[in-house]
Amino acid sequence: MERVVITGIGLVTPNGIGTQETWRSVVAGESGIGPITLFDASQFPTRFAGEVKGFSAEQWMPKKKVKEMGRFAHLALAAAQLCMKDAAIELTEEDREECGTLIGVGLGGLEYLYQHSLTLHDKGTSKVSPYFIPTVIANLAAGQVAIALNLRGVSYCNTSACSSSAHSVGEAFEWIRRGRSSIMLAGGAEATVTGLGVGGFSAMFALSRRNEEPQRASRPWDRDRDGFVMSEGAGCVLLESLTHARKRGATIYGEVTGYGASCDAYHITKPSPEGEGAQRAMKMALADARLAPDQIGYINAHGTSTGQGDVEEARAILSLFGDHAREKKLWVSSTKSMMGHLLGAAGAVEMALSTLVLREGVVPPTINLDNQDPECTLDFVSGKARERVLDHTMSNSFGFGGTNVSLVLSRFKD
Repeated sequence: MERVVITGIGLVTPNGIGTQETWRSVVAGESGIGPITLFDASQFPTRFAGEVKGFSAEQWMPKKKVKEMGRFAHLALAAAQLCMKDAAIELTEEDREECGTLIGVGLGGLEYLYQHSLTLHDKGTSKVSPYFIPTVIANLAAGQVAIALNLRGVSYCNTSACSSSAHSVGEAFEWIRRGRSSIMLAGGAEATVTGLGVGGFSAMFALSRRNEEPQRASRPWDRDRDGFVMSEGAGCVLLESLTHARKRGATIYGEVTGYGASCDAYHITKPSPEGEGAQRAMKMALADARLAPDQIGYINAHGTSTGQGDVEEARAILSLFGDHAREKKLWVSSTKSMMGHLLGAAGAVEMALSTLVLREGVVPPTINLDNQDPECTLDFVSGKARERVLDHTMSNSFGFGGTNVSLVLSRFKD
């Protein structure tokens, strides 16, 4: 089977527009969370989120195209363009025929779903915009990116809640290593900082309500955590077969070596006891990469800052990694502590950050971890980033419906 390498990264997050700005911010332990400005949240129980600050869609596409897309697709197109520029690739006609576009989205264009529902109710069907459906349906992130970049390979959207973009990266990995394509653009996008999005998760009591100190609200594994912080953003990676990357002299960030996926088959929102489903996904990814647990040096955990989710993931890691984790040889952190939860985009962004850990030799911290939950006993790289040269990292993504994905990233070696 083909080896699959990462040759481009594009990130658009609450911590910065661009990969380097996002990376600099998370390594510095800066929070990207603040009061909501995208809509009037003054009457909501949660009034803060992780917004992509200073983003203008018109910087990334012709003005006439803006109205065709929901904000999630705007963010996806920006991340895709940054990724392709970073990869420094000149696509041939053969590349364009092969290059797939797999972009995971959890919920799609909620802002337009709400607006056009009001239009239908107040003004009737004749006033519903012809752009309503294209701005809402989740696969139009991949579709619009493929159109803009003229990528004519397979194109589809994985929708699996918070695992959506991790599934997209994993499936793109499979397409290449099985020899069905030599190049794939994969990632995720989400823009649910809307009244419906925040209202819906608030109704589930899933969101933090720490309105007086939003930058301290996302606190994975902290005893005083009270829910996750909703965020928006997008992340894309360019994956190539090693043969294709070598042929064009590409700069290689790292290698995707393992992909594991499972289902808890337990509850619509709660993780299975002891993180049993998460354990199976991690175990599958390790077996796929042909690695032993003690060869993983760092895990970018799902780590959302929810009560039971944090505990069960910590238990799952401890159970699978055993003494390697117990003796603090395995470092774990949650970059969600700084950028919040990007939902469908989270997996791709965190996979990209886990790849940068390999190249830069720096592990981002978990901020706001002031009083570690005694039920969570791992080394969570609390407070400040740490330097460490690693050969293998793992990125975990888990979602409602019990869907789990683990990806293993490895330092590239000829």
